Amino acid sequence: MNADASSPWTVRRIVGWMAQDFATRGIESARLDADILVGHALGLDRVGVFLALDRELSDEELTRIRALVTRRRANEPIAYLVGKKEFFGLTFAVSPAVLVPRPDTETLVERALALLPFDSDAHVLDLCTGSGAIAVALAAERTALHVDATDVSPEALAVARQNVDAHTLGERVQLFTGDLFAALSQPRRYALICANPPYIAQRDARTLPRDVYAHEPHLALFGGRDGLDIVRRLVAESPAWLAPGGSLLIEIGAGQAASVLALVGADARYVDARSHADLGGVARVIEARTTGGAPISSASAERVVVRDEPALVDVDSLRGERVVVPDVETHVAPEDPS
Repeated sequence: MNADASSPWTVRRIVGWMAQDFATRGIESARLDADILVGHALGLDRVGVFLALDRELSDEELTRIRALVTRRRANEPIAYLVGKKEFFGLTFAVSPAVLVPRPDTETLVERALALLPFDSDAHVLDLCTGSGAIAVALAAERTALHVDATDVSPEALAVARQNVDAHTLGERVQLFTGDLFAALSQPRRYALICANPPYIAQRDARTLPRDVYAHEPHLALFGGRDGLDIVRRLVAESPAWLAPGGSLLIEIGAGQAASVLALVGADARYVDARSHADLGGVARVIEARTTGGAPISSASAERVVVRDEPALVDVDSLRGERVVVPDVETHVAPEDPS
């Protein structure tokens, strides 16, 4: 990108050009991506980008932006480009060693919190932790909770360690490297076991968006021919690690609920099997309780996310929750900086 002396590259101009370029390449949320990448290159948040729209860019800044544009054109996820992603109101470091945390997984966190009283000092196990998003979110919301988290990938656990340390949770979140329960050095009975395992069927690999298939770790994505290899192991092995009456929560993919509920239903060690839908209405989480004990006490409140008409919401009535206001994209006429 070489700025023309008669028409300098301002923040406004580069954002508009990037948004149009991304849109013509079929990249969704093109304007949002442009804002985020320009802000990252300049060290600004989105408000800062808006306030700096008429600022002229230096050659060094244009070089940084050009490198980001090249990577985004190759469908590299925005989260990897900026090195972070928000999840459950917290900011997490991410890298190509871990999946990008997604809103769908917040359904699992919300259900876990609904099972855990606010003052719970229970021990929870988070399997296939990846970036540690679930473990950190639970420990941040329940300030006496103890969470053990495992992952088979040392590279993923290095990212999880960054996130545990960044949120100062090292005393209550312990990380273990290994294959599911084999990672644990000592046997323990947990009140709750949760997992976001690999659950995409290998046969569906080529149906994934390019930014997912080409860039996110396949070890964390694919669960065998039908996607349920790890899920079967979780259902079979979890009762030995759950306290009587303890709960198992597993994130699953679209269309898998009936199969997983059948797995759980065929195992006499479980009762009260059910599914929970995400915000899109997809059955996203399977829940079951082990026999021989009372269920975990329910929390008195669950998290609320408001998707539209935020002006009609009494914010003070939402205990400890956040209101999500949708972004409004503006359309910019195309320009070519080359």
